[in-house]
Amino acid sequence: MEFTKTRTIQLTSYLLLGLVMTQAVYTALYVAQINVPRQLLWGLEGLLFTTLIVFAGTAMLQAKNHHVGWVAIAFSAVLNVVQVSVGVTLFEPFGEAAGQVEALAPTAGAVVAFSFMIYNAAKFLLGFAALIFGLVKKNAGAKMLGGLTALVGAVAMIANALLIVFGRDGFLQPSVAGATGVFATLLLALCLMSIAQED
Repeated sequence: MEFTKTRTIQLTSYLLLGLVMTQAVYTALYVAQINVPRQLLWGLEGLLFTTLIVFAGTAMLQAKNHHVGWVAIAFSAVLNVVQVSVGVTLFEPFGEAAGQVEALAPTAGAVVAFSFMIYNAAKFLLGFAALIFGLVKKNAGAKMLGGLTALVGAVAMIANALLIVFGRDGFLQPSVAGATGVFATLLLALCLMSIAQED
């Protein structure tokens, strides 16, 4: 199969949409207080992120310009693979150990904090990519989609940067940063779809 630049961009956008869907499902189940199948959802996310590394990296090599946007997408996927891996493999055993030995509670908390630090860094990069490709679309004439994507991308960058700098116990709710990052990812995917159609 020939992976042309257009096909690579399309596949990247589909993978981003798939990731938005998994995060929406996880959030909906969590809010509804339904048992969340973490292994299934996070394992699926890990697979999608791993595949995203390949196609975003390929698009970066195929692109004639806007390389910084493709780098941001590819490396956000790398960070997310690490973050999901920590969640899948370490949350449960450290949580159980902390329940049995109270002295291990700070360690369990540190594992969670480590995971979310990576999560926010990845969302910052996706916000950055949304800003870049949003401006590309805006300059190409799609002012509504491009302008909204760039704006939400900038907000996601700021929100996640605040959590990286000040931590989860700072003045910003972690859910705000996560939600803006997911919304930026959705708009980024739509921008990439539009770019692929133009190509």
